[in-house]
Amino acid sequence: MRVLLAHTPQMRRDYYGERSFNGLRAVADVRLHEGDEALDAAALVKAADDVDIIVADRMTQGPGEIFRRLPRLRAFVRCAVDIRNIDVAAASAAGVLVTQASPGFVQSVAELALGFMVDLSRGVSRATADYHAGTMPEVVMGRQLAGSSVGIIGYGSIGRHLAGIAKALGMEVLVADPFVTIDDAAIRHVPLDDLLARADYVVCLAIANEQTENLIGQGALARMQRHAFFINLSRGNLVDEAALAAALRENRIAGAAMDVGRAPDQMPSLELAKLPNVIATPHIGGLTPQAIEHQSSETVRQVARISAGEVPVGAVNADHWTRRKA
Repeated sequence: MRVLLAHTPQMRRDYYGERSFNGLRAVADVRLHEGDEALDAAALVKAADDVDIIVADRMTQGPGEIFRRLPRLRAFVRCAVDIRNIDVAAASAAGVLVTQASPGFVQSVAELALGFMVDLSRGVSRATADYHAGTMPEVVMGRQLAGSSVGIIGYGSIGRHLAGIAKALGMEVLVADPFVTIDDAAIRHVPLDDLLARADYVVCLAIANEQTENLIGQGALARMQRHAFFINLSRGNLVDEAALAAALRENRIAGAAMDVGRAPDQMPSLELAKLPNVIATPHIGGLTPQAIEHQSSETVRQVARISAGEVPVGAVNADHWTRRKA
């Protein structure tokens, strides 16, 4: 079985790892993409001309045209949860299996959310930058998390984990998610408008789809308290960046922290990240050895099952997999 590992060398180092790479080579004949840029459609077709499986990172798209142009391709394996940039319908029409990884970054992202809350509350990044610049930082009264309220938008795996941490710290936990039932008496399940109006920290962890596009816009930001902080660890398209920038510049909210945005590779945009009341990280919420190995090792297991003609865990269109056998 021949496999194209479509990660660039840097993405392969940071988001795949040696252990999983060796595991993949143990179950397949692996071809590597050695260029510094992600493969576009034409380059992907050329690189995968005689391979059976493509293992792709989040930067490698799966447009519809590639599936009909790669008649040998049996499966498109995504080393990520987000498969919005794969044309699953076109893959299904061509009989190509599409798989995704399960979220192995729950603890990692929840811990980053906690770090953001502490940083925003105590001015850690601001004071550090001043000291590095040789300037004495302004001494500002901080806020402790205990006794504060956190509003979690989206009660999936990360939201549930963060809620547990927040409860242990003595925070009031508010959750807005119309698609779940919460049986924890210590968590207040409230409408989004109520959460925005009451939370000291608003943490966006909702799923990115058409319904949540610009979920946090001018109206939502206007409902937040002036002392409240906004944190985004989901996807940039949930936020109207112009509205957020205006709210931050006009001090209608106290500040923001973000690991995601609308810049390439879902990173925070520079226009927002450079604002003085913003802290930002370059989409590294899931960049820990444990989180990365969880997803990359899952692709190894998927490739092994696909090679045996079996449907792997993580398959999203198994009913349309007509290229099951070589």
